[in-house]
Formats: sequence, C-alpha cells, structure tokens
Amino acid sequence: MNKQLVITAVGSDHPGIVNELSRIIVDCGCNIEESRMSVLGGEFTAMLLVSGNWNTIAKLESALKGAEQRLEMHIFSKATEEKAPRPDVVPYAADVVALDHPGIVHSLASFFSARNINIEELVTSSYKAAHTGTPMFSVHMEVGVPARLSIAELRDAFMDFCDQLNLDAVLEPIKG
Repeated sequence: MNKQLVITAVGSDHPGIVNELSRIIVDCGCNIEESRMSVLGGEFTAMLLVSGNWNTIAKLESALKGAEQRLEMHIFSKATEEKAPRPDVVPYAADVVALDHPGIVHSLASFFSARNINIEELVTSSYKAAHTGTPMFSVHMEVGVPARLSIAELRDAFMDFCDQLNLDAVLEPIKG
C-alpha cells in the first residue's frame, strides 16, 4: 500500500536544487506525485507530494534530514493520506486582476471563507502593466463550491463583491 509524504523546502536559490531533491526522492524509491516549485525573492521554495511504500518513505524521511545541511535548506515533511473524493463539491476557478494594493488576498479569502468554500489552490503574481508600468496584481484560485449553493447567486455575490473593491474577476467551473 502506498504512503504519501508532503515535503516543503526553502533555501537560497542556486542551480541544481531540483536535481538534488529529485535525486534523493528517486534514490529512496519514491515518486513525485505533485509539486510546486518557485523562486520567491532570492529563495527557492518547493512543495512536493511524494508516494512510496512505508519503508521507502521512511528511508526518504531520513535522507531529507541529512540533505538539509548539504543543500543549505530548511526541509519539513509530514505524512498524509490520499485526498478523499468530494462528490458534494464542484470545482471552480476564480481569476482576479487589479491594481496592486495590500489586502486583495485577504479580502478574497474572507469572501470564500464566509460561505464555507474551501480554497484548494491559490497562485498570485505582481507585474507591471504593459505601456503604463502600473503595478498590477493577479490571483488564480481553485475553490471547492458546496453543491448545495446556488452557483448563480454565488457568481452574482462574487461579482458584486469584486466590483466594490475594483477587482476585475471571473468565476467559472473547472473543466476536465
């Protein structure tokens, strides 16, 4: 039976980190199921969902402890279970673009939290608008909407909420 391990790693960015992390995982007999890796500021960050049988996972946990100093990273791991299917939830994507200002993520999180809607994934980025150089902010969220909620009412409330905050937004089902 496969076990799962969530790994987070943060350290100064330099070439070869992905190679080293993935080599440790494969050398222990484990498999990367999902991952998110990015350079934030000057730091390399990684989140990985790794699977293997109980002894390969144990071997990996031990290898990661040794790799922390060698890779000059902080590495944290936690055993997890396979995500249970949720037939009572409909996956939706919310995409928002706005002039960059503090509090956008918090406002969006509050909107969904107040309706008991789980944020499954959240990705943000800052950039300068073409031609003007205006600081912009974009948010992509994947949320689990309880099937009991009226999608039309939710969409209307979300669009009104975003209009009040001057956020350009779209809320649509995730296909496939």
